Parts: sequence; structure tokens; C-alpha cells
Amino acid sequence: MELKDVPVFSKKVLDEMERIIVGKRKALEDLLVSFLANGHVLFEDYPGLAKTLIARSFAVTLGCGFRRVQFTPDLLPTDITGTYILNRDTNKFELRKGPIFTNVLLGDEINRAPPKTQAALLEAMQERQTTIEGDSYVLDPPFLVIATQNPIEYEGTYPLPEAQLDRFLVKLSVGYPALEDEIEILDRRIQRKQDELQLRAIGGPKTLVEAQRAIEEVHIDRELLEYISTVVRRTREHPQVEIGASPRGSLALLKLGRAHAAFKARDYVIPDDVKRFAVQALAHRIILKADSWVKGVHPSNIVNDVLRNTPIPKVPERGR
Repeated sequence: MELKDVPVFSKKVLDEMERIIVGKRKALEDLLVSFLANGHVLFEDYPGLAKTLIARSFAVTLGCGFRRVQFTPDLLPTDITGTYILNRDTNKFELRKGPIFTNVLLGDEINRAPPKTQAALLEAMQERQTTIEGDSYVLDPPFLVIATQNPIEYEGTYPLPEAQLDRFLVKLSVGYPALEDEIEILDRRIQRKQDELQLRAIGGPKTLVEAQRAIEEVHIDRELLEYISTVVRRTREHPQVEIGASPRGSLALLKLGRAHAAFKARDYVIPDDVKRFAVQALAHRIILKADSWVKGVHPSNIVNDVLRNTPIPKVPERGR
């Protein structure tokens, strides 16, 4: 796949997704751009807003393997990675692979599992490999994690450690549908006379990997690199922030900016590509000071404040 094919491929995927997901084009675009940027996604939203349905539908539409893990307090690391099992017929230990050996892994309610189990994902998310009993196994590309957590339930949950939060490229939400969209959801359910809807695959794992590689051809001016670095640095210097975004936040904005440019059929990045994903890419990497947290300040407010006060570079909008 060439760079010029990425927007065509993206439109086909989104059009197919909208056969089942109603009125959430922006959320679908955000998730697809994150996939094109080869990044993991954290969904934080209320129950019943189709987070699991979106994850599974995307995997099916992209022709990728999909596995779901329901995180619970008694979930063990080996329940995710797999373990060696004794085969009594051969009297040898054989690897029984866990759900991590897939293309799209959904970790449902990830904050319900203890930190030791959450940490089982860390190596896979960063290195695209997992270690079982001292043996390392490379995960076939693409490997993408979609994790969900409920923002209103805290009893029996374990907050994600900062090291794991930092490995999510973006933190997204779906939100409630508009009235007209909710009526459309009900109307479509009546018409199809069943809960399930079959989606067709647009390409396969190789197609997504080729699209991800094509993103590397998108040009970005040095002025925009300076803009990204300045925005991220100012999150660290903000008076209401204890710890700001790390250089991984800068890399996230770079990857998302290039992926969004390709999604918009451009071979170069403009400031709007960076601003479009600044909150989603940086807010979850910021730790507020205690007094700011008590006053109800949200990290997204900090990112928006930084964007307002950071001069936007002038970059010519032309093909390269």
C-alpha cells in the first residue's frame, strides 16, 4: 500500500463500521488514526456505550485476529500470556498460548485486575513481545491493545500505574448518542430482526501493517517538531502540574499528526493535525498538583491552556 491509498482504505473501514456504530464518526476516526499510528488505546467511559462492540467490530473490519480478556481481581498474568502445560501423551511441556497472541487485544475493565496482572501487558505493549518462563516470543504484527475502564466505579479497582498509562498512545471516550442517533439505533435493530450484524473484512493484518508503514512517508516540517516539543515541555512547566508529559508524549503527537495527515489525504503535517490529538495524547500523561486536583482541574484543561498560549507555526499547506 502506498501513502495515497491510506485515505481510500480508511474511508472503506469507517463506512463499514458505521453500518453498526451510529453517530460516532469522530470516535471511530480517532480509533482508526490511532491504529494507523500503531498505538494502543485506552477507552474511559460509562458502561453500555459500545466500547467493546467498537473494538470487536474494528478487528473484524480490519480482518485482524481479536481476543477479549475480562479483567477481574483474581486474573493471573498467565491468564493473559499463557503458560507451559504438560502433555501426558508425549510427557513434554507444551506452550499453551494466551489471548495476548492476537492482533487486537481488548482488556475490558483493565483497572479491576491487580497491578501484577496489569504489568503482564507492559512488555507486550512496548516491545511487542512477551516472556513466558524465561522464553521470549515476538507477537505477530499488528499488535494493538484496546483497554477500557469505568470512570465512576472505584471500589475494588486498582488505578493504572503511570508507567502503563504512558504506554497508551491516546485516551479516548465515546459519549452518549444524540437523541436522533439513539432512535436510529433502535430503528436499525427492529429492521434487522437480530442483535448481531455481520461485517465484511477490508483487507487483513498485512493491509494494516502496510498502511502503518506508509505513514512513515508523511513529511513534517522542523517548525512543527519545535511546536510539538514546546507544547509538551509547557505541560511540565505549568504551575498546576506536578509531573508533565514525557518525551513519549512528543512521539505520540508526532505519530498521530502524521497518521491524521495521511487520513486526510495529505503527505505533509499541518498544525491542526497536532492540535487535533493533543488532549487525547497528553492529558492522561499529566499528574496534577494536589491543590489543583482538589479544585476540580482536569488534565485536559491544562493541555487546552497550553495550546491557547503556544504560538502556532506557519507551515505552507502544499504537497511535497
